[in-house]
This record gives sequence, structure tokens and C-alpha cells, in this order.
Amino acid sequence: MNEEAAVAIRVGWREMVKDYLSLERNVSIASAAVFLLGFGEELWKKFIPKYLEALGAGIPLIGIFGTVEDFLDAVYQYPGGWIADHLGRRKAFLIFICLAAGGYLIYLLSPSWPFVFIALALAMAWQSMASPAIFAVIGDSLPRERRAMGFTQQSILKRVPIVIAPIIGGTLITSWGVVKGVHSGLVITLALAAITLLLVRKIKIEVVAPHAMNIRGVWRSFHSALKRLLISDIIIRICEGMTGVLTILYVTNVKGVTVAWYGTLIAIQMTTSILVYLPAGKIADRVGRKPFVIVTFLSFALFPIAIILASNFTTLVAAFVIGGLREIGEPSRKAMIVDLAQANIRARSVGLYYLVRSLSITPAAAIGGLLWKVNPQVPFVVAGIIGFIGAVVFAVTVEERYAS
Repeated sequence: MNEEAAVAIRVGWREMVKDYLSLERNVSIASAAVFLLGFGEELWKKFIPKYLEALGAGIPLIGIFGTVEDFLDAVYQYPGGWIADHLGRRKAFLIFICLAAGGYLIYLLSPSWPFVFIALALAMAWQSMASPAIFAVIGDSLPRERRAMGFTQQSILKRVPIVIAPIIGGTLITSWGVVKGVHSGLVITLALAAITLLLVRKIKIEVVAPHAMNIRGVWRSFHSALKRLLISDIIIRICEGMTGVLTILYVTNVKGVTVAWYGTLIAIQMTTSILVYLPAGKIADRVGRKPFVIVTFLSFALFPIAIILASNFTTLVAAFVIGGLREIGEPSRKAMIVDLAQANIRARSVGLYYLVRSLSITPAAAIGGLLWKVNPQVPFVVAGIIGFIGAVVFAVTVEERYAS
């Protein structure tokens, strides 16, 4: 085989891989930004309840922290979409990263638990404000039939850090204690934020004159299928929010698992997610998205039940594998949102979707904290029941033709 033929084969393989994974320059840059900041945040994010505990906060306050996080996740979504539609995707990313970096710095310097709440208000700019911009980049850059794979790429790069970083973070905490361990992770995150700022400057998507429409008009533009998806999604996220900040406390305080081993469980959960992402995303783009979303919603319901039923570490591993299967339909669900949103108000539509969803679930974590006071198992049982209701609502109300 001559050299020209060998080069042609290599180029051909690269193009095949690029096409299979729906790789596109702007989508890849946005996904890389998600990876870098995600890696930094996951060094300490899962351990924030323990950090609050170390700074003097009790269980009810930790539950309130989860509620505040959900509230900020709600109210930041639409402004994030508005900024992305009006200033363009690149400028929006730069603003959100700078705000988040300010939050990381306050986390690092916090002398007591109230400062952690202030830090959260800034750090959530990346997690919440940037979300509509990421959705919009995928919607702008890829055709409908490749969007589930686009979200798969983004989701994998978001979850890979969760496989690695919590183990590192848990080891740092085990070696140096909760406070110093979290601080060391925050220093790394600040450095990664600086690198991410340089990276997102390379995003090139033409800034289109924004369509003049207020928030009420954006809501009226929602397809009926998108509203039904939103209702079922709200129910499922109440299930998740009720136990989200309590899971680490239940596993470590009730089940007696060390923080380091909890990090391993998170890694197992995310590895499961990553293994199912690619085949699920590719099949969903070809045959339809609804079955994958149903499996996702059922896994949300089963996860809290599996945690309290676990009798040893092996069965806890099985529970966290179920937790990993919660992501099998996430690229499909996100692609449905983008598909059903109007292109000229795409970022604002995504922002409003998540605004309504997150506002609706805001009380869930606080309710979970109160139910914990009755018995630590109660919020997990209630969450499981709510999750099954959400799965049934989606299966019954969202037609297949709108999920393909």
C-alpha cells in the first residue's frame, strides 16, 4: 500500500468516527469546557454536605442548602438563555465562567457555613446559566437527526470527571480532613477555570439578532408535547431532589461507608452512565427517544429504594449501577427539548423550561431534610414512589411521534 492510500484510509477513518460521534467544532469546544470545569467541581462538589457539616451546619441547614441550590438553578436558567440569545454563545460562556470562578474563590476562603451559601450563588452561574447556552450550541451546530449523539458527547465529557474526580477528592479528604481536602480541590478548580476561559474564546457561532419576545411569549411558543415532557420531568426531579444532598449522608452516616469509598460508588455510577451513553444515543437518533426516557425515569424511581435496601457494599454497588442507568435517556430527553423549541428563541426556551422545572422542585430537598428527622429512610421511600408516578405520567402523556 502506497503512502497516499494509507493517508486516505486514515482520513476516511477519522471522518467516519467524526460522523458517528457527531463531532463538530463548536460542540466539541463546549463539551471540553464542560469537562474541564466539571472535573474541577467534582473534586469537591459531592462533599459539600460534609463541608457544611464541618463548618457547623446541621442536617436541616444542609437540606436548606439543597433547596437554595435548586432555587438558584431555577432562577438562573432563563437569564442565562437571554444572555446567550442576546450576546451570543461565546460571550455568554465567558461571563458565566468568570462568575463561577468568583464563587469558587469564596468557597475556598469561607470561614463559616453562611459564606458557603454566598459562594453557591456565584458558582451556580456555570452549572445553571451556562446550560441553555450549551443546549443552544448543539441545536445551532447539528441537524435534528444528530442531536442525541451531540448531547451524548457532551454528557460523556460531563460524566467522565465524576468517575475520576470524586475518588481523588475523597482521597484528599481522607488524608487531610474535610476542610483542607475541599480547599485543595478548589485551588485546582480555579486553575481549570482559567484554562476554560481561553478555550471558549475559540467558539465561533454567528450572533443572530435576537427575536423580540418576553417570557410570556416564550412560554406560549412551547409545543404541547414539550409542556407534557416538562410535567413528567418535574415529578422525576422532585424524586431526585428529595434525596440528592442526603445520599452521601445516608451512605456514610447510616450505612457506615467511608467518604473515600463513597467516591468509588460515584465513580461506578458514572462509569455505568458512560458505558450506556454511546449505544443509547446512536439508537435513539435512529428509532426514537421515548423508550430511553422511560428507562431513565424508572431508574430515578428505583435508585433511592435500592440505596435503603442495600445490606452491604456489594448491594450498594448494585444500587449505584441503577443510579448510573438514570442517564441512559438523558441525551434523548435533551434532544427532545431542543427539537421542540423554536430555533430563533432556542436558548430562552431551554432556559424557561429549566426555570419552571427547577422552581417547581425547589422545596424537595428541604422536605427531604425534614423527613430525615422522622427516619432517615423515609425521604428515600417517598422519593421512590414519586419517581414511579413521574415515569407513568411520561409514558402515558407524551406521544411517540414527538419523541423521535
